[in-house]
Amino acid sequence: MGIDYEKLGFRAGLEIHQQLDTSKLFCSCPSVLTDECTATFERTLRPTASEMGEVDRAAREEAKRGRKFIYLASSSSCLVEADEEPPHEVNREALETALIVALMMNAEIMDEIHFMRKIVIDGSNTTGFQRTALIAMNGEVDGIPIESICLEEDAARKVGEEKNVVKYALDRLGIPLVEIATAPEIKSPKHAREIAEKIGLLLRATKRVKRGIGTIRQDVNVSIRRGNRVEIKGVQELNDIPLILENEVKRQLELIEVAERLKGKEEEIKKAKVMDVGDVFKNTECRFIKKVIEKGGTVMGIKLPGFAGLIGGVKYKEHRLGREFAMHAKKMGGGIMHSDELPAYGISNEEVGKVRKMLKCGMEDAFVISASSKEIARKCLLAVKERAMQAVNGVPREVRRALQDGFTEYMRPMPGAARMYPETDVPPIRIRERELKKLMKMLPEHPEEKMARIASQYRISREDAKQIVYSGRDDEFEMLASKYAGHSKVVARILLHILPEIRREGYGEVGMEKIDEILHGLSRNYFAKEAVEKLMHHMAKNPSATLEEAMKKCGVRAMDEEEVRKEVRKIIEDRREFIMERKMNALSPLMGVAMKSLRGKADGGMVSRILKEELQKFLEVN
Repeated sequence: MGIDYEKLGFRAGLEIHQQLDTSKLFCSCPSVLTDECTATFERTLRPTASEMGEVDRAAREEAKRGRKFIYLASSSSCLVEADEEPPHEVNREALETALIVALMMNAEIMDEIHFMRKIVIDGSNTTGFQRTALIAMNGEVDGIPIESICLEEDAARKVGEEKNVVKYALDRLGIPLVEIATAPEIKSPKHAREIAEKIGLLLRATKRVKRGIGTIRQDVNVSIRRGNRVEIKGVQELNDIPLILENEVKRQLELIEVAERLKGKEEEIKKAKVMDVGDVFKNTECRFIKKVIEKGGTVMGIKLPGFAGLIGGVKYKEHRLGREFAMHAKKMGGGIMHSDELPAYGISNEEVGKVRKMLKCGMEDAFVISASSKEIARKCLLAVKERAMQAVNGVPREVRRALQDGFTEYMRPMPGAARMYPETDVPPIRIRERELKKLMKMLPEHPEEKMARIASQYRISREDAKQIVYSGRDDEFEMLASKYAGHSKVVARILLHILPEIRREGYGEVGMEKIDEILHGLSRNYFAKEAVEKLMHHMAKNPSATLEEAMKKCGVRAMDEEEVRKEVRKIIEDRREFIMERKMNALSPLMGVAMKSLRGKADGGMVSRILKEELQKFLEVN
């Protein structure tokens, strides 16, 4: 039985981040990713207080990890990305694109654009902050309010991590992003995907955005009644949105159930102490723990009052609290095991009993252990204790990362207002009415209107028109369909089916020049439309081949009507008994035989007409 999202009080909002196809936002460096490295430098970032004198809680938690950052510079970066030079003037093309997006969404554009600094100390920005500016508010897409449209710089690209050292490439840092945030009025996971798709279409309609993996990212904010708002970062694919949201709803339902069973346990959990229980495991058969002890480490443990049976899963075991504990421990550099899953991993019943006794666990209590150096194990269990305290209150407000399997993992607490403060190196930008009037004349055709027009004008199906616009190949389609009138369905088939199939087979892209050559041959009746696919595949495998060479190699040449009629008569004559038995019902099977013989040499419509005529003649005289 499916989930009743309305009954659960499901609410979701989207934040779409789209890279713009321009140079970088605050310098003239190209926004191109590269593996080259011309220089490296190191940084350690620390949290700073905002203008109000407060330190953002997310930044404070990140600082606890004590990580060092190594940055890799390249031809796609300069002193601006290294934070050794102030930002240059704002990229006007990027700003213009953000304004066009805002106008397409009927948003109210700010009279003056002010950049702000958003504190980010995970190393993804060399400055310790991200520059972002509010462009517009109060827009709308398909009935969902757009709360804000911002222009900001993309973060550096993580290329490696080992222990407490993280490597970032600076090629992506500074690429302009448009961020679009909807109101939390999305009613279901499926609805969220639909709205994300509509926003993506509007962005691509500008023809000013980057395409490909990683150029657009969706963050999702979601909550249910009695749950809490959770932000899920980095959803890459549209089709992942429904599954990720469904899983988050189940996770929150699991945590709500756990909280119900932990009522009145808060004070007991607060008093829980981390203890060294290493003596229990001196002769353990657990290979992992044995290795830790041999290297001078130990096993630390903590009692969790009232948690027996809750850590391993209550309502949805795939979203068990144990996963949450493990994520928080991982942030501190270690791992954990808990009593709901023991005995296991070589840990015996006897060892479990001894740990319970040392930690003074009652029947309703659980315990968590961590095997590592004393310092790391202690940090891991203190992180688990902090998360256990949150479990008493249900679902914590936090930021999570989307994973490829449709699940999520903990990243950091939800940032607060202390995260933002004014940017002093970038002057305000006045937006004048005459500039907006000029941009209004440049607005692209709305995607929905374009789909309807293409379907009607070129006489193709609405679904094909939709896919052409969705794929971003509408300009190519219209250019070819206009040039080769009457062959628009073939053009659609090339762009939507043949080219993707060639890519799946691992061959290079067939360029527009080759496609144009094939369509020219088709328009001159050098071959039938059924030969197009064969010719396209041949040219993909043999990029230097001419059309004439491809036709010869593929054995395709247009036959005239008399040649086709002759071949059809032969097919009928060879199947006399079958036809006498089936009469006109033999038409469909015979058409399959005829097309197998004539594919690429004659138009299917002509073959069908001639076959019907010749079959009727045969039956009249037999």
